[in-house]
Amino acid sequence: MVYVDVSPDVLQWAADRSDPERIRERYPNLDKWRSMEKKPTLKQLEDYSRSTHTPIGYFFLKKPPVIEVPIPDLRTIASRTMKRPSPDMIDTIHLCQQRQEWYQGFARRNGLPDPDMVGCASIDDDVAKLAKVVRRRMGFAEGEFPEVSTWTEGLSLYIERVEALGILVMLSGVVGSNNRRKLDPEEFRGFALMDDHAPLIFINGSDTKAAQTFTLMHELAHILIGEGGVSDEIMGRDQEVHIEKWCNECAAEILVPEEMLNDIFDEKADLEEEANRMARKFKVSTLVILRRLLDIRKIDQERYRDQFNNSMEKFKDAASGQGGNFYHTTNTRIGKRFARALISSTLEGQTLFKDAFRMIGISKISTFEEIGRRLGV
Repeated sequence: MVYVDVSPDVLQWAADRSDPERIRERYPNLDKWRSMEKKPTLKQLEDYSRSTHTPIGYFFLKKPPVIEVPIPDLRTIASRTMKRPSPDMIDTIHLCQQRQEWYQGFARRNGLPDPDMVGCASIDDDVAKLAKVVRRRMGFAEGEFPEVSTWTEGLSLYIERVEALGILVMLSGVVGSNNRRKLDPEEFRGFALMDDHAPLIFINGSDTKAAQTFTLMHELAHILIGEGGVSDEIMGRDQEVHIEKWCNECAAEILVPEEMLNDIFDEKADLEEEANRMARKFKVSTLVILRRLLDIRKIDQERYRDQFNNSMEKFKDAASGQGGNFYHTTNTRIGKRFARALISSTLEGQTLFKDAFRMIGISKISTFEEIGRRLGV
């Protein structure tokens, strides 16, 4: 039996960046390993590596490595940049980067035109004018909003319209296809990966549907100014950094144009009831509606803050999970635009089946064929 010398600090670091309570329950000897009273066997260390989603080579370092987010990190808590990223977030970003890199090559090989909305704006642009252009490019006439009955239908429609602009959109509440690794919306709500050929938006599917819609438009705003990054923004936080504040304003104007809001807001109605009514109409969260009402001076700061705090509590309790039809969920996780390209390329012999299976997160040819059939490929 082979025993291994491991740095106590690295063992603790791996547990902390994963799920400390779960790790401690699963490995009762962890404290003895850390005190060096005992040593883990190589087999135990390999298992510990898998459980903490930590490359095994890290355990042979003297000190914990510094893991940085591979894209600009715009997340904040009380105006301080968040430091320790979880393995779930890092692995999700890396997976999306792999998909994006593949699509870059696919787009070049097939002569696809570059999306013309990438970097088309700046934070000095007038948000209202820009939002009108974006809505028009997404196929909405002036004064029109999605005529859908649920937030889910509204989100699906917006994703379809954004993908039609040449932007990859992926939405998932788990890492890859691993349902045991649920993403935490409190850590991040989405991110944008910049590229002239294959800009990509990822939305954390563990968040509420109404919040996911706002995240989609927030990350689209990042694409418009050509500034990618990972975000945890909720509309209306006091600690919004400059770029995030602008992206929030742009997203809100796209989803809830000021002119339309002015037309339908009833100032005499109960604020909570009115915010809920308009949230259902525009298919956004009440947090967005409240901030819009504050911005256009329909409510004062005191009323806004009281109602915002109340809505925030409900918002935290309303996180949505992913489930339902496997094929629909899979196509949502990798994005229909990406899925059609990958399946077509694989069937034409340009991409290996094993590479396609890895990027989709499946293992059977029958599953691959059914995904393609449902997409009309």
